[in-house]
Amino acid sequence: MHQLITKIKALSAQYLPEMIAIRRHLHAHPEISFEEYNTSASIVSKLIEYGIPYRDGIVNTGIVAVIEGKNPSKKTVALRADMDALPITEMNNCEYKSVNVGLMHACGHDVHSASLLGTAKILNELKNEFEGTVKLIFQPGEEKLPGGASLMIKEGVLENPSPQRIFGQHVFPSMETGKVGFRSGMYMASTDELYLTVKGKGGHAAMVNEYVNPLLIASKVLTELNNAFMVKEQTIPTVLAFGKITGSGATNVIPDEVKIEGTFRTMNEKWRAEAHEKMKRMAEEIAVQMGGSCEFRVAHGYPFLVNDEQTTDAARRAAEQYVGKENVEELPMRMTAEDFAFFSQQLPACFYRLGTGNKAKGITSGVHTSTFDIDENALETGAGLMAWLTLNELGA
Repeated sequence: MHQLITKIKALSAQYLPEMIAIRRHLHAHPEISFEEYNTSASIVSKLIEYGIPYRDGIVNTGIVAVIEGKNPSKKTVALRADMDALPITEMNNCEYKSVNVGLMHACGHDVHSASLLGTAKILNELKNEFEGTVKLIFQPGEEKLPGGASLMIKEGVLENPSPQRIFGQHVFPSMETGKVGFRSGMYMASTDELYLTVKGKGGHAAMVNEYVNPLLIASKVLTELNNAFMVKEQTIPTVLAFGKITGSGATNVIPDEVKIEGTFRTMNEKWRAEAHEKMKRMAEEIAVQMGGSCEFRVAHGYPFLVNDEQTTDAARRAAEQYVGKENVEELPMRMTAEDFAFFSQQLPACFYRLGTGNKAKGITSGVHTSTFDIDENALETGAGLMAWLTLNELGA
């Protein structure tokens, strides 16, 4: 065991400069969800260079590659990285700053892909030292509904061969580089998008008896929904939040309608379905009572993400062996969402966090911000640890 860890650490250190170069290239050339054509081509070129067989064109830009050890049919473990960027204008001043105006790898998917390529190179180098098969999944469209994971599953990404376990990692800027975090059981929330159109009757603001103000109806709907769903004593973790309201009136013009957009997140699928109906019913009834109407549409998003306890506990112990017990942290539950959740609903999964921050270097910006960046030494930990988690699961 210790000999194999030593080999992995040596290889991850050896391949770090290459991983940094890959990450910087991807970072400089971000592509939006489901349009990652150049990103996909870059990853394919590396798989060809490494001599790893692959299949591309899955959900247009997705890729699946396979590394076979001895006795490849014994067990299969899948590893996943996402590839898409966000519609954010980068404010960093660095040599690898985004050249695609208005697009940025602000959630670390460039890191995930570069790290998985590093893992692939390590495992390919060690394929005579383990039994089983490793399936590498490079996934498009994590940031956009319906989520690339769900579409890849529909196209058979978990078949031929079918993995018994799947691992994914995500950058964590609030955690120092060299550390990692795990949580067994429920970890991340489901997420749905809410779209409301509140209708009234427009008119001149001075003629109060001649119009039905949809802005007032909308404010009542928002207040009542907030009071009903955001109560401190609720037993099921739940978030209902509205971030956009548009009423195209003026100081003396009452519009005919108001549009509202929001999000609903929870940790229970039964409650999720019930809440959808409750929200819709409440909004419609309030609008009618005030003389208007409300169209309430729920765009179903990702399910909750659950980390299989046996898989995650084993991964945590393996991580302690690799980075030291003092560098493995217990993660709190999060109400953020991830489409890796689709994988976690299909087979035993472990989704963990990779520390990428460095306070001493001033690398502290959070994901989805215009100044997000990482301590690139995290790639060495990320690639090596995922390789070791894989071999530990395969029983090497």
